[in-house]
Amino acid sequence: MTTALSTPQATWLVAEREVSTRLRSKPFIITTAMILALIVVGMIVSNVLLNRETTTTVAASGSVAAQLEGAEGIEITPAETRADATALVEQGDVDAAVIADDQSPTGLTVIADTEAPDVLIALLSQAPTVELLDPEGGFTPLRYIMSLAFALVFMMSAMTFALPVATSVVEEKATRVVEILITAIPARALLAGKVLGNTILAVGQIVLIVIALAIGLVATGQTDILRSLSAPLLWFAVFFLVGFLLISTLFAATGSLVSRQEDINQSITPVMYIVMIPYMLVIFFNTNPTVMSVLSYIPFSAPVSMPIRLYFHEAAWWEPLVALVIAFATVAVVLGLAAKIYENSLLRMGQRVKWAEALRPG
Repeated sequence: MTTALSTPQATWLVAEREVSTRLRSKPFIITTAMILALIVVGMIVSNVLLNRETTTTVAASGSVAAQLEGAEGIEITPAETRADATALVEQGDVDAAVIADDQSPTGLTVIADTEAPDVLIALLSQAPTVELLDPEGGFTPLRYIMSLAFALVFMMSAMTFALPVATSVVEEKATRVVEILITAIPARALLAGKVLGNTILAVGQIVLIVIALAIGLVATGQTDILRSLSAPLLWFAVFFLVGFLLISTLFAATGSLVSRQEDINQSITPVMYIVMIPYMLVIFFNTNPTVMSVLSYIPFSAPVSMPIRLYFHEAAWWEPLVALVIAFATVAVVLGLAAKIYENSLLRMGQRVKWAEALRPG
């Protein structure tokens, strides 16, 4: 005698199937390993290149040599006369030469072959005092990099885990496997299981990426950056979870509207726009406080905008909590609508199901 599965049991059964299927996929494992390896190796290599010490050899004598002595990145080679200094430059023994010159406005002349070393010119130049009226405004590389990185991670996860939810639904409809599944598992449990399984995989990959990022920062001695990023990364993970639930649910619902793989692109296009537009706005308007404030309350863009505002101390302590309440409320509404679409469309084969038909009362 068989016992009917409860909805939670059926949901977890489907989720386990989704997780185990992906974890047995060699392309998925290899791709994930490559992403993690690239993060660690990329951070180490970039740190080595950025912190690589370069020495500029300079020919100088007398008071000029004394002036340059002890300067970081400068190695002095003695040269008694201008002719000696010029000969050292021509022979390639030094990068440049600095000689006293009464005719020069600065009292010094730099002799180089094709181009004077920037380090030497900067050392001999005197920069004026700079006073910034709005030091926090305008473009900042770190802000742009954070916007791009968070947006890229979310978009990659959506493509890697949420999009296959839609393709899986269509495949099951095309092969009519869903007709067998629906006799043992309620449609809502099937939808919830697919979303839950892929959410577990997506969050797991995010955790691995954060670990790889931490390893890279520790390996390169950038522990200060790691400490400063810990809170934004935590908030990103929390908002990512909610945002991914929304996206994967929408993909599953829209995937159920069609029965052929060739029709899936047209079906999921509206969802793609919903996902992409907020993140494009975050990237292009990351220095606009008004736009960033609004985007931090929209569930699809909050995973990117809210952590950035928190990192730069632009958001009050209560703002992420309010944004989470809005996000969870949105999830509840979307889940209800998606479940209705899924139930009304799952067993309808052939032509694409219209939205009005998919949302009609049962």
